[in-house]
Amino acid sequence: MGDAVLGEAKAKEAIARLIKEYPDAKYYLNFSTPLELMVAAIISAQTKDAVVNSVTPQLFKKYKTPEAYSNADEGELAKDISRVAFPQNKARNIIKACRLVLEKHGGNIPKDMGSLVALPGIGRKTANTILINAFGVVEGIPVDTWVIRVPGRIGITSSEDPELIENDLMKLVDKSHWHNIAYVFKAHGHNVCQSRIPICSKCIINDICMRNGVAKSK
Repeated sequence: MGDAVLGEAKAKEAIARLIKEYPDAKYYLNFSTPLELMVAAIISAQTKDAVVNSVTPQLFKKYKTPEAYSNADEGELAKDISRVAFPQNKARNIIKACRLVLEKHGGNIPKDMGSLVALPGIGRKTANTILINAFGVVEGIPVDTWVIRVPGRIGITSSEDPELIENDLMKLVDKSHWHNIAYVFKAHGHNVCQSRIPICSKCIINDICMRNGVAKSK
């Protein structure tokens, strides 16, 4: 990732164009309860969305409560999610997280950052995801692979550290869009700013983008 960074005005212009381009950008994993979201988010690390969404329907039918997960056999749960990356570790984290939810939160998924990041398998990105999508609580911006890659390429941030990237974005993005800006960047990454060869000729911010790490002839 290059170090070139846009000025504030151009960075805000780039963000505004992307938000306008992807008005329907939204969270990409399927869930119907905070518990389901927590489990889906834990198993989503380093796993494609489609794979997670193919695993969770049967998983959610089998395990419907924190008690069900906390009493699950780790090996059996790992088999239930065997199509995702690192199923054994994720099964262990789900069981431990649900036990803590029962012990410390009365069986309810907590609604604050501190309590969420204290659960196994949940970092700040996942906690932000749960707060925003399960509870409508917007404290920050989830920073996943696309939120590291796309703003860095554009020149909105020069950092590769997720927390610093989040801080940079919170200064530039109006808080009314903190809840969906991560999904805007993801949509742009999938459609145009692809990981290997970005389609810069079709990009709506081609005239602004710094193209950090991208061959200028693309």
